[in-house]
Amino acid sequence: MTNSLNFSRISEALNQQNDLGICLPAHPSVDTVASGTALYLGLIKLGKNVNLSCVSNIPSQFSLTGLDKIQKVLAPGGNTLIISFPYSDGSIDKVTYNIEGNYFNLLIQPRNDSQKLDPSSVKYSYTGTQLGAIIIIDAPTLNSLGNLYLNNQDQFRGRDIINIDRHLTNSNFGTINLIERQSSSTSEIIFRLLQNLNIEIDKDMATNLYTGIMAATNNFTSYSVKPDTFEISAQLLKSGAIKRPPVKTKLFGPSSQPIIPQKPFRPPTIEKYAPPEETIEVKEKKMEEETPKNWLKPKIFRGSTMVK
Repeated sequence: MTNSLNFSRISEALNQQNDLGICLPAHPSVDTVASGTALYLGLIKLGKNVNLSCVSNIPSQFSLTGLDKIQKVLAPGGNTLIISFPYSDGSIDKVTYNIEGNYFNLLIQPRNDSQKLDPSSVKYSYTGTQLGAIIIIDAPTLNSLGNLYLNNQDQFRGRDIINIDRHLTNSNFGTINLIERQSSSTSEIIFRLLQNLNIEIDKDMATNLYTGIMAATNNFTSYSVKPDTFEISAQLLKSGAIKRPPVKTKLFGPSSQPIIPQKPFRPPTIEKYAPPEETIEVKEKKMEEETPKNWLKPKIFRGSTMVK
């Protein structure tokens, strides 16, 4: 299936649903977080209810708009009220309710030997959100989401799972798979998706996507960079993207330590040995030792015979 058709299928699926989830894998890259937050901001502009989630703490060095929207649960919203309070086994005798006028009263009666409930310890929350579609960015498998998937597997059944990635390791687990292995960054894919959704890219979205491209391509020095990369980057700058200092692509665990470039190895220079020059006195002494002792005695020549 061509990617143009997948873009159309994704646009159709997202336009049909109001409650959406965006999931990032554990320990995401800058490009992954930039893609997720930009898409989140875009879908919010469409009036969608969007939950952006990741099990990992995202370092503040990422400096992306929307980081504060990332939660560690899949769908904390909903319309079912949960009333929570401290409880020990057997401390509650009866739970009933009644309606007085326009008020619904929940009656919690403790056992005679138990303390009455302290109102200050009661907590309220909501649950029950059923996501219409879940968008997963840069995850090779569903298990890469960690507890977002392991603790909510029922939420992933019977609905559109939109799988967006550019890496070779992706297993095509989605009901719609948008995998562009030739792309130099996932931010470029999200840029084209936002265009297909007819979402105007504002300054914050443009800055996030531009930051993602810069991080994924090592400031445009990667071999995966193509003409499209520069064209999309130019459009993002025209949309108001702010150039920020380069961000380390990995900030999780031991690998987050900065890499210090090593100087190229150069073998030590070995100078050719030259014996020290002999002094004039040493040379003269050698000449005396090498000269025959009878060299200075007079020679007498007689005919062809030399008499010493």
